[in-house]
Formats: sequence, structure tokens, C-alpha cells
Amino acid sequence: MEKRPDWDSYFMEIAEIVSKRSTCIRRKVGAIIVKDKRILSTGYNGAPVNLVHCNEKGCLRQKLNVSSGERHELCRGLHAEQNAIIQAAYHGVCIRDATLYSTHLPCSICIKMLINAGVNSIVYKDGYPDKLSLEIISEARLKVSKFE
Repeated sequence: MEKRPDWDSYFMEIAEIVSKRSTCIRRKVGAIIVKDKRILSTGYNGAPVNLVHCNEKGCLRQKLNVSSGERHELCRGLHAEQNAIIQAAYHGVCIRDATLYSTHLPCSICIKMLINAGVNSIVYKDGYPDKLSLEIISEARLKVSKFE
């Protein structure tokens, strides 16, 4: 008999599947917001609705040789975590006291949004080179764990 995955494994695998919808040419990220073992919303990184995606138009940050984790404002896309928050808001779903599962540690911009949206824990698989994000996480006393 096949062993059932634990909850963290189950949700992280779903976040990885969500990341496959990403249109970013630098890093594919998937995120899901979960509460009481129920998925409330999902998001992947890509351009806003009705805009040309980066995989078609190209990446300004790549053209300018911007390092990962820097100059987020130059990206035409939204981050997976932002899209998950927006999807919840769009459909009127409260994400207070929820957990974010993400294929990558959220950047400082996303961390600030998650804090103000009431998300209180984060489970991530891969790191992200944003020192400010780590400082904010520490100061906010968010429950953050690396998925192993």
C-alpha cells in the first residue's frame, strides 16, 4: 500500500505544480495559501491579466543584468505570493491566520504584503537572495520553515 504524503509534502507538491504555469524566464515560482488544511488560493509569477508575458516579450531585468533579489520594480510580472493574495481578495476569501506554501522564500515586498494580509506562517522550499526579507521575517516573528 502506498504511503500518503504528510500535509506539508502534499501542499508543497501542489505549489510546485502551480509553478509550472509561470511565464517568468528567470525563476518559476508557485505559491498556495492554506488554512485548516484547505487551499484558499494559488498564484504563480507572471504578467498581469491581458499583458504580454515575459516569456514572449523578454525580461528587462535580464537585459539590464540585474542580480536576483534586486530591483523588483523593473519586472513586469507579479510574484506568485502577490498573485495568491490578489486571487484571494478578488474572490473575497479571508487569508488571516493562513499558511503560505511557496517554492521559494518570499522577497521583502511579498513578506510585507503577507504580514499585512494576516498570513502567519510560511513554508518554503528554496531560498531567495533578499537580506531585507530575512530581517523583516525576524522582526515580525513570522513562523517560517524550510521544507526538507
